[in-house]
Amino acid sequence: MNKQTQTEIEAAVFRRLLEHLDTRKDVQNIDLMNLAGFCRNCLSKWYSEAADERGETIDKEAARERVYGMPYETWKARYQTEATAEQQAQFNKTQSGDPS
Repeated sequence: MNKQTQTEIEAAVFRRLLEHLDTRKDVQNIDLMNLAGFCRNCLSKWYSEAADERGETIDKEAARERVYGMPYETWKARYQTEATAEQQAQFNKTQSGDPS
């Protein structure tokens, strides 16, 4: 596979991931962090960093809007729920290096 085709496939997969996350607004970032170790905010940070590596400037809010499909504050107001005590405890445990 040539590099151009690989890049096109990877871009399509990223778009598909964003579409999937958009259909699963019920899945909170803390759920993603607890299960996979990354969340929508991580994706937006990686998006901005990848742009910077290529000499492009995409600020934090623009990158978040790309990932969330709307301004981050709008998404939070509409879809973000308060983390449960269990979710927060699991998050704290995994952040300390204990994934069990």
